[in-house]
Amino acid sequence: MTLRTNTLLLGLLMTATAFAQKYTAAGELVLPGDYRTWIFLSSGIGMTYSNNPNEHPRFGNVFVNPSSYQAFLKTGTWPDKTVMLIENRAAGSNPSNKDGRFQTKLSGFEAHVKDKSRKDADAGGWLFYVFGDDAQRAKPFAKQETCTACHNKTASTDTTFVQFYPTLIDIAKAHGNYREPSGE
Repeated sequence: MTLRTNTLLLGLLMTATAFAQKYTAAGELVLPGDYRTWIFLSSGIGMTYSNNPNEHPRFGNVFVNPSSYQAFLKTGTWPDKTVMLIENRAAGSNPSNKDGRFQTKLSGFEAHVKDKSRKDADAGGWLFYVFGDDAQRAKPFAKQETCTACHNKTASTDTTFVQFYPTLIDIAKAHGNYREPSGE
C-alpha cells in the first residue's frame, strides 16, 4: 500500500472509533450499533451482583471500543472516551452435553463509559448505563453510587474488572496499574 492509502485508512479507522459513544439531546447513551466489530475482552457466566444463586445464569460478553483497547495496550489504563459494553445473553443447556452451557437469547446490555465531559460522571470520569432487551438508548443508571463503590473496592484497574480479562492482566501489571482485587 502507498503512504496515501495507509493515511486514508488510518483516518477512516480513527473516525470510526473516535465516536464510540454518542448521546441523545436528553443525555442518553445510544447503543453502539457496531459493537460486535469491537475488541472482545472476555465472556463470563453467572457474573451477578445478586446474593441469591441464579439457576438460570446469564452470559456476559464484554467488548471495548478499538481505540481505547489500543491505548490500554500502551499505557495499562483506559483513556477518556472508553466504552466497555456487556452483551447479556441467556444460557441454554442440552441433556446430551451434561454440564455444558451455550448462549441464547439477548437479554440486554450494560455499559461502563469513561467520559470526563459528563457532569454526572464520578471523579475518574466513569458512568454506568443499563439497556433493556430492545432498548437502543439508556439513561445513566440510577444507582451510580452503588456501582462506583463496588468498582472502586473490587476492580483491579481504573475501576474496571481487568482481573476477569486474562489477556490484559499482564499489561496492566507491566505498567504498574494493576492492584489485586479485594474481593467482597
